[in-house]
Order: sequence, then structure tokens, then C-alpha cells
Amino acid sequence: MKQAGLIVLSFLFTLLFVAAFAKHLREDERFITYIADPKKMDIHFYWKDDKGENFRSIQNLKSWLENGKRKLIFAMNGGMYKPDGSPQGLFIENGKALSPLDTASGGGNFYLKPNGVFYITTDNKALICKTSDFKDNGKIKYATQSGPMMLIDGQIHPAFKEGSANLNIRNGVGILPDGSIIFAMSKPGINFYDFAQYFKSLGCKNALYLDGLVSRTYLPEKNWVQTDGNFGVIIAITQPR
Repeated sequence: MKQAGLIVLSFLFTLLFVAAFAKHLREDERFITYIADPKKMDIHFYWKDDKGENFRSIQNLKSWLENGKRKLIFAMNGGMYKPDGSPQGLFIENGKALSPLDTASGGGNFYLKPNGVFYITTDNKALICKTSDFKDNGKIKYATQSGPMMLIDGQIHPAFKEGSANLNIRNGVGILPDGSIIFAMSKPGINFYDFAQYFKSLGCKNALYLDGLVSRTYLPEKNWVQTDGNFGVIIAITQPR
């Protein structure tokens, strides 16, 4: 009887936690967010079409997918890129490394170390790690490198300053406690510290910054439709039409 009571209490606690988490997401109007289950959703990282041409914009990707009888559910730019539109740092698509891991040092956000890698394994597990910890074991389906890391093992990047006046639109990705992916883009300008704090408040242990002013999100289910842009990598979720 005591065990049954504990099970009921545990169930009620879980319901309260889920409700509180959902409420938290709904109430923070600073962000457009999307939660994806990598075990159940069709997540792809895109760069070029079947003719070898860079997609560049969400609209170009959307049109290409529709020609292939795929419906675009969600899309977001997926990392920094060079002037020619090629990924800055690692990019793996369908198990093939199309751009190598960048372990160099330099200026700009990408090199504000530790930077990191967001990747999905062949068994559909989503992970984020520091660049220095990344190992390609042959079981990685998709990967994109960017920087800086916003959260490292639950801690905010040491270079971020609370109250910083460095405000910009920013987008990033984190891994929730249940293994789901949360994508977020700020609607107004936000500093790095507050953006990292948002992911931390959701229980993420690791989160990665993707890009800034150029960021765009396509999420029609929340009436947020941005189809322009000029990107390198685009992360998208689709389903058959």
C-alpha cells in the first residue's frame, strides 16, 4: 500500500514539473522556441541541394523539400559560415564529413573558447560537447560546429558578463534533461549571459550558440514565419506531405 502511494506521489510530482516547465516556456515572450524529440522526429542538417548548390535561405530549402514531397515543420540557421557560404568548422551530413573540425584559435564569437559541436548520432541521440571533447566514432549522422558554448556541464561560459550591454538577436540550441532538443531564438536583442541563463533555467547542462543578427526561424505552428536569410547550414524538421 505504501509503495502504491509513493508511485502516485511520484506521478503527481512529474505532472506538476511538466506543467511548470510548459508554463515557463509559454510565459517567456523573449524567445521563439521549438522542442524536438530526436527519437521520433525527422531532423536533418542541410547545406547544399542535389545539384551542389548552397540552399542559403529557408525559402530555397522549403521549395526544394516540397518538390521532394516533404513538408517543412521547423527550420533555423545552424551555425556560422565563411564568405562563400561554406560551414565554419565541422559539418557532417548523413555520416559524411563535408567540412573538418576547426581547432584553431582566432577572433570573433566562433573562437570564444570553449566552442562546441551539436550532433546527432546514428541511433538518434542528440548531444552537445566542447570542441576539444568531440570524437568522430563513425556513428554520427549530423554535426555542426559553432561557438561559443553557452553552458558547459551546467555552468555559464566564464567569458559571459551579467548585465552586458552587448545586445543582439541570437539563436542557439540546448539539450533538455529528457534528451530532447530545444532550439531558441531571441526576439529582441539579448546578451550572452541572459541567453545562457535561459537555457540553464530549463535544466540544460550543455547549450551552444549558433549565430546572431542573421538568425532566422521558421515555425508556422507559432505564427513565426521567416523564410529569408543567407546561411551556410540550416537545421530542419520535416514530415511527408
